[in-house]
Amino acid sequence: MAAIGPCNAPDVVDVVALGESMVTFLPSRPGRLADVPSFERGIGGAESNVACGLAAAGHSVRWVSRVGADAFGDHLVETVGSYGVDVTSVRRDPARPTGVYFRTAVDRATGAHEVAYYRAGSAASGMSVRNTDPAAVRAGRVLHLSGITAALSEECLDLVWELTEPRPDRPLVSFDVNFRPGLWPDADGPRVLLDLARRADLVFVGADEARDAWGLHGARAIADALPDPDLLIVKQGPGGAVAFDKHTEDMEDAGGTATHVGAPRVDVVAAVGAGDAFAAGFLSATLRGLPLKDRLRHGHLHAAATLTAPGDLAPPPARDHADRLAALDDTAWGRLRLGPGWTAAAHRAEEEVHTP
Repeated sequence: MAAIGPCNAPDVVDVVALGESMVTFLPSRPGRLADVPSFERGIGGAESNVACGLAAAGHSVRWVSRVGADAFGDHLVETVGSYGVDVTSVRRDPARPTGVYFRTAVDRATGAHEVAYYRAGSAASGMSVRNTDPAAVRAGRVLHLSGITAALSEECLDLVWELTEPRPDRPLVSFDVNFRPGLWPDADGPRVLLDLARRADLVFVGADEARDAWGLHGARAIADALPDPDLLIVKQGPGGAVAFDKHTEDMEDAGGTATHVGAPRVDVVAAVGAGDAFAAGFLSATLRGLPLKDRLRHGHLHAAATLTAPGDLAPPPARDHADRLAALDDTAWGRLRLGPGWTAAAHRAEEEVHTP
């Protein structure tokens, strides 16, 4: 994979994440949106989720975006900033509102799941090459983007094209495909996402979304369609994840060496945000220079923290605890089962050990 440069300048951070975040309203009880009487406010956004997860794991992170000059914009900036994320490059748009969305309490995988987005014409959809500070975006060892931003508007798509343009001073570009059919009303969306993914250094894609977007079945077919990225991560849900590293290519595996790591068994509370948490865990381990197998395990552990919590964001496991779990032998890893509160329980156990 392309080398990640050192972080030795005062204005350089580990990761810059650029994209929209919205205020999300979570229902007070299960049921149709038409029947739910009240909601609790939270935040949600693929790139800001990754930023918050990385900051909570101890990394320096900047979030670049636009929000409305409204109370919801205040809430987003304050909440993301409370995780330790640098939000000084978030701009306020006086003419466009902050996006919001509502969702039901049930899993996205069920037919009863509903999501109501109110993001058309949002402040973030007004991001462009003209109004985004290139120095703030490129001052990271890693630049994390997603296909959601590219779908928000023509101006946003132009911005993502510009940021993924190959150039000598470009940071390592991490790209999460994040195919959302509802954001791509025409047939060009899948092709655009494939072209953008081919320009990135590190790509995250779910096996299900690769099937839906590109008609590709299986990790090897996805790797064949994406030969350009240095590292490709195919997420397979409960089946784990496969990493294709083209720089360890050998004669028997023309697409690069494949490394598969199964996911631990998880008692799922809500699946929302798990993919973002996986990316945060994987990037965190990458910044620390850990082996590929450990990076995949850290991705699974961060995802498990979010899967066992109700919202889009959940505190990641403490680094020491995650390191111990990632170092388990294959048999013990295969027996691992994680349920609600597992990260907090580990933290309490650590406190008890160190309390006189």
